[in-house]
Amino acid sequence: MSKTLYDAKITTHLSSARGHGDHGWLNTYHSFSFSDWYNPKLMGFGALRVLNEDRVKANSGFPTHRHNNFEIFSYILSGELTHRDSMLKKGAEGGQSDRFFRMHRGDVQFTTGGTGIAHSEFNEHNHDTVHFLQIWAVPWARGLTPRYHTRHFDDDDKRNGFVNILSPLKAGVEATTEEEKAAEPTIPDTIPIHADLVMAAGIIAPGAEFEWTVGAKADGAAKRKVYIHLPMTKGGGSKIRLDGREDAELEEGDGAFVEDVTAGDRLVVESIGEEEAEVIVLDTA
Repeated sequence: MSKTLYDAKITTHLSSARGHGDHGWLNTYHSFSFSDWYNPKLMGFGALRVLNEDRVKANSGFPTHRHNNFEIFSYILSGELTHRDSMLKKGAEGGQSDRFFRMHRGDVQFTTGGTGIAHSEFNEHNHDTVHFLQIWAVPWARGLTPRYHTRHFDDDDKRNGFVNILSPLKAGVEATTEEEKAAEPTIPDTIPIHADLVMAAGIIAPGAEFEWTVGAKADGAAKRKVYIHLPMTKGGGSKIRLDGREDAELEEGDGAFVEDVTAGDRLVVESIGEEEAEVIVLDTA
């Protein structure tokens, strides 16, 4: 396979180098410094600040707690996760469907913390563990109005190529109140985020490859960086190779920093394991 990123720097971030905590009800891995785990070299990557891979046991979870001035999103890998916040309280759901609150595989729940919002993330299932990614980004402005979005992204689409999930708010940093309410993303059919960051996901069959176009044509900064994460979904059976490089092969739980790239560059992700690989892309300035 020919390389497509001739000058790019790709640095692997092995799962064994992540922070890890097993609290009984919660088994969590931190790709970046978080909570009691601190690594001064892992304080973020562009707008990306937190990437936690969490498993929460049945009838347990994160009780109501407060956030502000972060963009926070959960990507459900298996099981179910119920999100409730200070804008959507238990017992006061009104006409919203049960699914809106109780998320399942393929669902993404997004919160703009802004001036402050209190929320809980709880596994209300009686016996199944929920497995999900919790990701935080630093917004381009502080003091934003708290908002939330929930959207489903089908596996069938992800098996055909990378599916864009998040993209910057089209109106940008100077968005008016009306434009904030309209919440139009730069890339159609995605969730808008207040940051120069695009998130995508793909499910790649063994022996197949997907191509990621850096910047995703989202009109962000030209100079970019990309973080790739391979979640632990197949019991170690999935594995990927980036840009055809033998020193850029990732096993489940591993990540990779891709630097010195420019919008429009092409990153090839090849599935080289025995099982299909669910690949998360976080493309930022």
